[in-house]
Formats: sequence, structure tokens, C-alpha cells
Amino acid sequence: MKKFFYLSTCTTCKNIMKELDLSDFELQDIKSNPLTAEQLEYLKNLAGSYESLFSRRAQLYKKLGLKDQALTEDDYKKYLLEHYTFLKRPVLVNNTEIFIGSSSKTKESLKEHFGK
Repeated sequence: MKKFFYLSTCTTCKNIMKELDLSDFELQDIKSNPLTAEQLEYLKNLAGSYESLFSRRAQLYKKLGLKDQALTEDDYKKYLLEHYTFLKRPVLVNNTEIFIGSSSKTKESLKEHFGK
């Protein structure tokens, strides 16, 4: 699978997309085309956990008071499937490799592998 999961309204995602050659990748806007349970399971298997895919920056995370709860893997899975905002983004899958989020380290790695 060669896929790029992003949010079309996210400026960071847009900026990263401009810097990468994504011509071989299927693009999926997670707002208009949410993750399926099968896709999430695939991402989890590559990433090692649902928690590693989960964004604690989401406004909904604070609004729902999740930061004050001890979340389990099942909780992370449930929230990731319930609302797109909980996916740490962007997520790029290149067969057996996965790149999650927009940290400086991840962006540099993406540019090294897929830069224009």
C-alpha cells in the first residue's frame, strides 16, 4: 500500500504535500473519506500501537477531558474511528514503512525519501 492520509483543511499537511513527490501515492482526505476499521488496523500494525497514531493536540482531546483519563489501546482505537481529528497527521504509508505526524524529524525523513 502506498497511501498518504491527510486533512485538506490542515495547513501543515498542505505544506508537507507541496514538498513531496506523491505521484505514486493514493491520497485520502480523512475528513471527506474517514479511516475504515481495516485501514486503522493496517496502520496500527505498521506503527505498533493505536496510541502512536493518536493526536493529543486535537481540540476535541481537551474538550472531552481525555487528557485527564488513562486511555487504553481500545480507547485510542475507538476515538480514532469516531472522529478524524484524533489521527496524528499526516500519515504516509510506503508499503511496510510508516511516517506519522509533522515533527521536524518526521518532515526531514519524508523529504529525504520522497522530496521533489
